[in-house]
Amino acid sequence: MTNRTTQVMDAIRHMIAERTLLAGERVPSIRGLAAKMGVSPSTVVEAYDRLVADGVILSRPGSGFYVANRAAFTNLRPQATDLDRSVDPLWVSRQSLDAAHGVLKPGCGWMPPDWMPQAAIRRALRQISRSDDALLADYGSSRGGQDLRHLLARQCAEEGLPVDPDMVLLIGSGSQTLDLICRLLLRPGDTVLVDDPCYFNFQALLRVLGVRIVSVPFTREGPDLTAFAEALRIHRPSLYLTNSALQNPTGATLSAQTAHRLLLLASEWDLTIVEDDTFATLEPDLSPRLAILDGLQRVIRIGSFSKTLSAAARCGYVVARPELVEALTDLQVATNFGGPSPVAAEIVRITLADGSYRKHIVATRTRLARARRDASESLERLGIVPWLMPRGGFYLWCQLPEGKDAQSLARTVLESGIILAPGNVFSAAGTAGDFLRLNVSQVAPSIYEELAKALRTVA
Repeated sequence: MTNRTTQVMDAIRHMIAERTLLAGERVPSIRGLAAKMGVSPSTVVEAYDRLVADGVILSRPGSGFYVANRAAFTNLRPQATDLDRSVDPLWVSRQSLDAAHGVLKPGCGWMPPDWMPQAAIRRALRQISRSDDALLADYGSSRGGQDLRHLLARQCAEEGLPVDPDMVLLIGSGSQTLDLICRLLLRPGDTVLVDDPCYFNFQALLRVLGVRIVSVPFTREGPDLTAFAEALRIHRPSLYLTNSALQNPTGATLSAQTAHRLLLLASEWDLTIVEDDTFATLEPDLSPRLAILDGLQRVIRIGSFSKTLSAAARCGYVVARPELVEALTDLQVATNFGGPSPVAAEIVRITLADGSYRKHIVATRTRLARARRDASESLERLGIVPWLMPRGGFYLWCQLPEGKDAQSLARTVLESGIILAPGNVFSAAGTAGDFLRLNVSQVAPSIYEELAKALRTVA
């Protein structure tokens, strides 16, 4: 493509962006634009053909070229509003997901590729390439692959939660798992309890579903039980969403005493609990689990493998009573026509069954412990203090120096190509304005230099 062709394309895009040309309007004729811009008609033809391929304009034979309906939203670079919009949960997610290679992402929720078991994944892919054609071409079964469900049932039994494989349902991702559960159990206007702070996508999903969110302060041993009991009495929630192990974002772990009291309250007020166990593998040893203590009477266990195996091989799961699994299976067929990608599920199964995976997890725990310690020391030199030192995982929940605002800090360092997760995206009550969540696997020495500079300028 010549420079002249690019100039013509840019001129049309600019007219659309400036609303000189509106959706459905005819763009300048080939000869007219060629004369105006001093280029050959063939150059304009090539530019228009490329704009048609990009979906910016439409070709109507015998009539000319017209602005496509979507073109009003097309531009050569990200709109300023993408950066200037409110720093909310979706802002953080989109900044992290859309970041170019090399952008520093201490605010994101996953580990870098070189922290993942790449060799085991590649072995799984080679094995899959020699599999039956059906694995590569067919839909997945309604419950997901039987072999992986059996493997997960065995893992549950090893933890003290004996379940039948038919009580395990594979779903497209951890996020989709939560979505299906909420769709099944909630109706618009229902009330849901969450921790404060909590995983920001809990809030984003619940708002989409039109339910009421009530948050309960989260302590170093779990939810504040006095506030929890009061919320049950006043709001009569249908559901409580939480992480028992390595809570996101704080890294705290539920104590045995809090877990027992929590289950007594759930029984008293007929509350269903969804226990997100996504980070459990990163614990050095098993901490109290609501699903194990409850025997799945009021607790639904969910999880995924995106944090420890691969975020590209999307596969989540739910462990629940048989009648709930049956209802969720029907809902999954209605919304996704079957379980997760058979290829993704098979990558997970083969990798989990590979003896090297356990060694990888042990090594990762050690590596993360060192990273948490080093990050904590570097942050404290800046006056940024971790709320606690987690027993595992890759998050530090950190308080900024007095008078510093995490949202302003996030905007400032974004200009240097660093993505942070400010505290209030995790707080439904908006009480964490001076906190941020830091992913220790995604840090580099330059991050601390940029944080130091930004802290001198932000209020």
